[in-house]
Amino acid sequence: MYADNDILFPPETIPHIRNSRGDKWRNLIDKVSFLPEDHLESLAFSLAMIRLNGCMACETDSYRAMRGCTPCALQVLRRHKGSDSGLLKMYDVALEDMRAYLATNKLHLTGEEELSRARAA
Repeated sequence: MYADNDILFPPETIPHIRNSRGDKWRNLIDKVSFLPEDHLESLAFSLAMIRLNGCMACETDSYRAMRGCTPCALQVLRRHKGSDSGLLKMYDVALEDMRAYLATNKLHLTGEEELSRARAA
């Protein structure tokens, strides 16, 4: 009935949007696509894409959601009238927002991380 889709921009989409813009964009994608998905820069990139794509307004039964995140992101990037430098500035703002958030909020570890810390102690 419904496609298996995400509602917020997922990290596994990052490599698929590499060739949608110019060299500056490809360099950023090359930088963040190999990072763990919980890395600060990967999270910031996802946040920037969530903002750019309008993911917060996406509904599970919308045409956008049914198509999936990769086609949606590709379409948004193709239609984006701003420059690659502007997109990189959006990423920089998201990175600063992530740093500010993490500076004021305690990080919650996943079960595996808690187990790993417990074993190390």
